Amino acid sequence: MIDIPGQELTAEDRELLCHPLVGGFILFTRNYRDPEQLKKLCDDVLALPRERLLMAVDHEGGRVQRFRVGFTRIPAMRSFGHLYHENAAKALAEARAQGETIGRELSAFGIDLCFAPVLDLDYGVSQVIGDRAFSDEVGITVELARAFRAGLNAQGLAATGKHFPGHGAVVADSHLELPVDRRRVEDVRADLAPFKALIDDGIESMMMAHVRYLNVEPQIASLSSYWIDGVLRQELGFKGAVFCDDLSMGGAAVVGDMEARARLALEAGCDMLPVCNDRAATIALIDALGKDLKPDRAGSARLKKLYAKHPNP
Repeated sequence: MIDIPGQELTAEDRELLCHPLVGGFILFTRNYRDPEQLKKLCDDVLALPRERLLMAVDHEGGRVQRFRVGFTRIPAMRSFGHLYHENAAKALAEARAQGETIGRELSAFGIDLCFAPVLDLDYGVSQVIGDRAFSDEVGITVELARAFRAGLNAQGLAATGKHFPGHGAVVADSHLELPVDRRRVEDVRADLAPFKALIDDGIESMMMAHVRYLNVEPQIASLSSYWIDGVLRQELGFKGAVFCDDLSMGGAAVVGDMEARARLALEAGCDMLPVCNDRAATIALIDALGKDLKPDRAGSARLKKLYAKHPNP
């Protein structure tokens, strides 16, 4: 899954987006000027002479909302957690309504996937998670995430639970460096509860965390077959698509260059690898993997289930 630097497609963008190893397109704030420009950009991507690309965006609300002017301002998910303590029914209704708003507004542009909801529990130590989390309580997180996902789904969008197996108990920002979770195994595993609940509901996709859980498994979770194949798929029974977190992030850099990161992620079981904000590395990775990588039919089938299903009028 790759990005582009501007607000319209260049010849190089088109060439890369048509490469057979590219299956997705992710949008950022820099790609947005106004609704008319965004519609043309998305239409141009969908019109490329190739099998349809999966189009996605981080649009959680609060600090993480890529499109603002011309879009409804979505509050941080923590606000629903606070409201839940005062009026649970109202909080659930609001969470669903905001999910519906995001779904309606994004699907109008042909966007398939919102990388939300955050299922991390907030332990009050991670600034990069913070108010992106619904709550520090499992039960509240599960109920609100279910309501939010139902809203997305009602408007045709797929959901992505993140960041498996839990990013809320580490201080470091994985965009910049590798966070290391030194908690006991049983404490780390307690964070699986919201993910398990949404998996049981049939959530469409998951995004892995660039976090090392030192007392569980030495490899970073996003590059770990223990976490992806062993825990997520076999133990928890997840059947949907697995996204690595962005391989350009500092949390993944400790294992080597972009090719080394990508191969580890693929071997571990990730279905799609976002590679963002580094065009030179993107091109080099495509060239390197293009020599020997063969399509994963099972992974492709899982990803195709994420394409937007627009609701009936």
